[in-house]
Amino acid sequence: MKKNAFLIVTGFILFAALARLLPHATNFTPLGAIALFGAAYFPKKKWAFIVPILALWLSDLFLNNLVYAAFYDGFTLFTSGFLYIYGAFALIVVLGIYLFDKITLPRVVGGAIGGSVIFFIISNFGVWLTSPMYPLTIEGLALCYTAAIPFFHYTLAGNLVYCGVMFGGYEYLKYKMPELSFAQA
Repeated sequence: MKKNAFLIVTGFILFAALARLLPHATNFTPLGAIALFGAAYFPKKKWAFIVPILALWLSDLFLNNLVYAAFYDGFTLFTSGFLYIYGAFALIVVLGIYLFDKITLPRVVGGAIGGSVIFFIISNFGVWLTSPMYPLTIEGLALCYTAAIPFFHYTLAGNLVYCGVMFGGYEYLKYKMPELSFAQA
């Protein structure tokens, strides 16, 4: 991958991560799009994990220690349930690696939908396991997933919008700067 293509892909991811700092509806974030975008455009797949996860973690550090500091006792490196959130994020990268041998609109839309489902299933399973709000029974698990349904459409909308902006923006740049075409695997 050419250095400038690597920097542009990384810049897209970091810029999208900064969007988490803007006011937004709950779960309307670029997280799934960041994971899919990294998987699509970093030819060395280790970077598809490293850069997006680092961007997520850095934005979490800022949010948790400045914006939501009142909810924590002192400086925090990770929130409760981070393993489930970051695990879902990594699985979305894996989905993108297998999905994006070619970038097409149906694949991008499918990735956004699939990423939303992965995040919903894994993050809410983590809530059920770690939160005292739900009993550790099948009924408690069903209650947890049911309570999370109203937030799913924001996750899906965020993934669709940010995938559209990120993939569309990068494909437009590739059209204007053909040397960036080498950034795709």
